[in-house]
Amino acid sequence: MRYLIATFLAVTFFGLPWLAVNYPGQAHSIFSVIEDAGDQMAAVFFENRPKTVAEIQSRYSGKSIDSKVRILIVPGHEPMDGGTSFDVAIEREIVESLADELKTFLKKNNRYEVFVTRDKNGWTPEFKTYFKDNWDEIISWQDTRKKEVRRLIELGEFERSISLVGHVNAPTDMAMRLYGINKWSSENDMGIVIHIHLNDYVRANRREAGVYSGLAIYVPESQYYNSKTTSVLAKTILQRLSKYNPVSNLPGEKGGIIEDQELIAIGSYNTSDAASMLIEYGYIYEPQFVNPETRNLAIKDLAYQTYIGLLDFFDPTSVTSVVRFYDTIALPYEWREKITTKTPEGSDIFALQTALLLEGVYPPSDKNKNDCPRTGRLGPCTKRSLSTFQKQYNIVGETNILGDKTLKKLNERYGSEVF
Repeated sequence: MRYLIATFLAVTFFGLPWLAVNYPGQAHSIFSVIEDAGDQMAAVFFENRPKTVAEIQSRYSGKSIDSKVRILIVPGHEPMDGGTSFDVAIEREIVESLADELKTFLKKNNRYEVFVTRDKNGWTPEFKTYFKDNWDEIISWQDTRKKEVRRLIELGEFERSISLVGHVNAPTDMAMRLYGINKWSSENDMGIVIHIHLNDYVRANRREAGVYSGLAIYVPESQYYNSKTTSVLAKTILQRLSKYNPVSNLPGEKGGIIEDQELIAIGSYNTSDAASMLIEYGYIYEPQFVNPETRNLAIKDLAYQTYIGLLDFFDPTSVTSVVRFYDTIALPYEWREKITTKTPEGSDIFALQTALLLEGVYPPSDKNKNDCPRTGRLGPCTKRSLSTFQKQYNIVGETNILGDKTLKKLNERYGSEVF
């Protein structure tokens, strides 16, 4: 094979200039054939090396030569552009904070090597330099990948599918940076890539909160090489996240895990070898994100649930010995003040809702987590659940409020670590 390639290159180099001068028409046809052949050769030599479940887990257990799992965290959108907003909540800033919390949890485990694409100062130096020095190569690389998938479609070896959920098309530069992140992750042997986002949708009045709520995880469509590993990992993370948080009720996102061919972030056109997922952690207008009094606690808890979900994937038998007794940052919590209808929304009520959820009384039996998320607000769902809690423990005289007797019982059960 190498002799044929050498002969082809020699003929091309020495023969075509003479042909172009003496027979320009024939030369044009041959140039076209060579261009097509070049595309085919690029496809042949353009290898994918998708990470398998066994490979990633072997690295975590230390049984691989490369004994650390390399994880890339990608806060959604550009440092200064893109993303949605609602009231005082800005997606770019919230996902940046969530990414920082997740990185902090992961770095406590020396089996992970963690990278982040951007922080409060902009693109991290590694990525800023990579985009600058490799821009033309990124464009050429993604173009080759697109041609290969299109060739497979023409051959009937790949089927195109349309996403059930509409996506906003990224401007060309932003799209190329996403492809660049995929290229960098493959070149630097990333095992897992997690893109962090908040959701939103088009509606008549963007100043009013929408009707949908909950989280969703996007994974590569089943024909992509990194699909299988990503799907296995996504299921363990979703299982943790959905214990305390609702799954999206947007049509097309029900079930929580959505296969997609079009999202660049998760490897459109087979551009990612890593297990790559995009997590929509909720909708930007949900109260826990809009209210600064609950936002930090909600963000930290979402990061913590993601971290535990990764532990479930790598070593579920050790999770209880690694994590805290309560698998949530919201607990343990010490309630010091009574909670009444005049109590402002905040961490006291957020922690109360978490405790009531663990008691099995929140949401009320005829509601679900989409109807009654953990918002930090003392709304109808929380009042009904609190009443059920009080009845279970024979607490009387404190209807719709968290008085002294209820405070005492909550602090007994959730005010400290229990072993």
